[in-house]
Amino acid sequence: MRRPFLLILAALLPIAARAAPARITEPEVRAFVARQSKAWNAGDLAAYFGLYAAGATFTDQGRAKDGRTALYGTSTLSEARAQARRSLRGATVRETTTVRAVQIAPDGRSAVVISAEDTVIAKAGRTRHTCAERSQTLVATPAGLRSRGQTDTVVFCRSPAPA
Repeated sequence: MRRPFLLILAALLPIAARAAPARITEPEVRAFVARQSKAWNAGDLAAYFGLYAAGATFTDQGRAKDGRTALYGTSTLSEARAQARRSLRGATVRETTTVRAVQIAPDGRSAVVISAEDTVIAKAGRTRHTCAERSQTLVATPAGLRSRGQTDTVVFCRSPAPA
């Protein structure tokens, strides 16, 4: 009677190990953000949006010089993908991401990443330079880290566009 139970348990252990990823580490978080940035700068929207969880949300807001924020809007994953496709068609994008902080949850299954985004978009002979503070929550999944979404707060650029 014990033997079938042990065989079943032994067969299920590899499945349980795949379902419970190890603790998230800061180097993994930084590598994830680097993959996001690389995909975005390459215009590889499939790779970029493939790094997000199915229910991810994207929030855009702005910060005034007095510190107040104004909500511009929130999008679903499919809405954000469609908007990016429209906005970036025919454009050249150069975004520099600087990770400012990584806060790993006590259980090690999620992490909040705070970064600064410095973006230059050239399209149809015009160049636009924007800066934002980004906050996103990453979660450990069997497929690897995924973002639950992000909040971008547009801020005044303190430096000229990167060369």
